[in-house]
Amino acid sequence: MEDKNNNGNRDKNKKINIKTCGKLYIAGEYAVLNCGNSAIIKNVDIFMNAQINFSKNSEYHIFSDMFDYLVTLKYDKNYSLIQNTIKNVNDFLILSKINPEPIDLKITGKMEKNGKKYGIGSSGSVVILVIKAMFELYYKKLNKKFFSKEIIFKLAAYTLLKLGDNGSMGDLACISYENMVFYTSFDREKIKEFIEKKDLKEVLEMDWGYKIEEIKCGIECNFLVGWTKKPSISSEMIKIVKSSIDKKFLSEVQDIVNNLREAIINGEKEKIKKLIENNGNILKKLNENIYSLELLKLVQATQGLDICAKSSGSGGGDCGIAISFDENDSKELIKRWEKLEIEIIFSGKL
Repeated sequence: MEDKNNNGNRDKNKKINIKTCGKLYIAGEYAVLNCGNSAIIKNVDIFMNAQINFSKNSEYHIFSDMFDYLVTLKYDKNYSLIQNTIKNVNDFLILSKINPEPIDLKITGKMEKNGKKYGIGSSGSVVILVIKAMFELYYKKLNKKFFSKEIIFKLAAYTLLKLGDNGSMGDLACISYENMVFYTSFDREKIKEFIEKKDLKEVLEMDWGYKIEEIKCGIECNFLVGWTKKPSISSEMIKIVKSSIDKKFLSEVQDIVNNLREAIINGEKEKIKKLIENNGNILKKLNENIYSLELLKLVQATQGLDICAKSSGSGGGDCGIAISFDENDSKELIKRWEKLEIEIIFSGKL
């Protein structure tokens, strides 16, 4: 018989290790900010790691190598995203009739180099990392349905929406599912209203109106990520670009994303190349800030190769992506990028 004082937790002294991946947009960025528009987003195997266990005293101990100092749950500007995620998971536990206990949480894997971030979804990764780690800690007591990718996505989106995040939540979709996804965005303003009026469990049980479909490429090809070493802040770029988004842009990009989904699934090389190029050209026209000089060079480096490339995400810096259909051309592109001081941070199958 279960001890009444036992929360159904794991061994008190046992440390649990969890990791989450990064992400990059293949197509549909900016358009996906509009409710009902879609994007294709690829998981990237650059990981953020967490080690979690129950605290041996009554204090929370939270550490991230991003900031290199220890905090509790007492507000700290740098740790506020992590702290808010913990509080939201605690609220969820209480609503699930589980008494939350203080934890020791150590997060490593900065998704950056020399203080410059890659732009592969570090904020989304850390939120999902904390949720997954805490769910694992309470795995015996939590209903198994709460370990679904859908619940993890919704709880992560709830956390960011509550903090006023202006993104599409596409990064969370990809990171939650740890796969390439076709994501259709939901009405974030409507869900924000529900967040203010309803309790967390009610909000999570609602139909939000998004779509997440895991997709697989039907042709052998390489996915390469080039880092420009010029950081860009997504929220700032969204503010700059958003006023340029019109119905024509939304319609054109949705057509591209729908067709690209089919081309990827069916392994249609020429269509993939043409659609990636088209999406890149539309982004160039949308706002001059999206394609920095470094990103223009990153794309131009594919000339004469069996490769297509474009900016990824909000642009203005960070990373660009390339899809290569020839192994030797992949090697040549990496050499060209190196000459341009563009660092290859990931190379793998699409």
